This record gives sequence, structure tokens and C-alpha cells, in this order.
Amino acid sequence: MLKAILFDLGDTLFDFEPMNRAEVFETAGRKTYDFLASMGHSLPPFRRYYKSQVWTVRWAYLLSVLKRREFNAFDLLAKVCARMRLQLDDATLRELAWQWYSPLTTHTEVAADVIPSLTTLRDRGLKLALVSNTFIPGFVLDKHLSMHDLLEFFPIRVYSSEIGVCKPHPRIFEEALRQADVKAADALFVGDIVRKDIVGAQRVGMRAAHYAFAGAAPSPVADFVVKDLAELPRLLTDM
Repeated sequence: MLKAILFDLGDTLFDFEPMNRAEVFETAGRKTYDFLASMGHSLPPFRRYYKSQVWTVRWAYLLSVLKRREFNAFDLLAKVCARMRLQLDDATLRELAWQWYSPLTTHTEVAADVIPSLTTLRDRGLKLALVSNTFIPGFVLDKHLSMHDLLEFFPIRVYSSEIGVCKPHPRIFEEALRQADVKAADALFVGDIVRKDIVGAQRVGMRAAHYAFAGAAPSPVADFVVKDLAELPRLLTDM
């Protein structure tokens, strides 16, 4: 009996528009720079400040790939500020993290069928959870979810930045199942990346639905394929 549905976040619930990532990252750097300057902090020239951020993230990403461990951008921001001898309390660091992420929110959409579909699933008594690969701090993503009225649907949110490993590692799926208090056989995972979402979920014993949006080729290894989330309630009727 199906008791829970676990969702991927990026390109499943959030649709990220095409963007120039370098421009978005520089905008983020400028926002954090201006935020710190507005508080009266003495800062290096912007280009030096920005390059320090870029290389810090690049090295952290490279190490995460080599070690197969996720990093948390909140820790990186704290290190960058410490190198500049900026003494910031936790509340200020958290706001800085939001300022750094916020440019991405202007490139994010939520499809019209998402909230009605989640409402139907929740009303049927299903537990809903998020499992996301991300180096963004969880509290930042929570705020973004709130902006789109999605946070209330997901009392269980497992972010790789918080747990230290990424999909398809079994531990990130198992942690979500533990928090939901359901067995893998009683859960369905919905995601768009076959190796990380579909195969990863199946390896821990879940069934998996491939979200083949925008003309993506359906996965032959998925238990189910949906082209929009509105298909999920109908799919569950046939399960």
C-alpha cells in the first residue's frame, strides 16, 4: 500500500528557466557585497571579493566530486567572511546566504498543476517529502519554497547540503524514509534524472516515477512515467 511520495526539487517542482549562470552568480556576489557594505563593513574591491567567492565555490565543488560528499554553501560564506575578518552573527550570516541565493528566484517557476496535484495527494492521506541534491543551505530553500506556497506540503525535507551525501547514495533516501516512518516498498519517488532519482530510489526498494517533462525521453527503467505532475493522482488510482 502506497503511504508516501518523495519528490525531487529542481526541475521537478521548481522549473529553472534558461539562464546565464555566470551572470546570476555575479549578481549574487554584488548583492552580498552591497549588503555587507550597507552594514558599514570594510570590504576589498568588488572584483577581488567576487573572485574569492567564485574560487571558494569551485574548489568546494571539485572536492565534493572527488570525495563524493556534498558541501554546504553556508559554511563557505562563513569562511569567506572570516578571511576578510568580518565578524558576523548567525542572523546576519543567514541573511547573507539568502542575498547570495535570491537572484536565482527570478529564474524559477512553478507549473500551474503542482499545487493542485500536491493538494490532492495530501488529501488522500499520503505523506509528502522532498529529497534534493543541493549545496544551498536548507533554510534558504525553505524560504524559496514558502515564496511559492510549497513549504506547507513538505514537513519532511532532506537536503544533501544538510546530510552530506547526494542522490543516488542510499543514505539520503533512507533518511527521508526514516523521517516519514514508511518502508521503501510503501513509497514512490518522483524525479527527472534517471541515474540519481530513478535508479537511486529503486536501489533502496522504492518504486520510481520518471518526470519526463518538456519532451524528455521516458526512462525505460522507471516503474512509471509522467509528463506532468497532474498525472500522479490518476496514476495512483491504477497502482
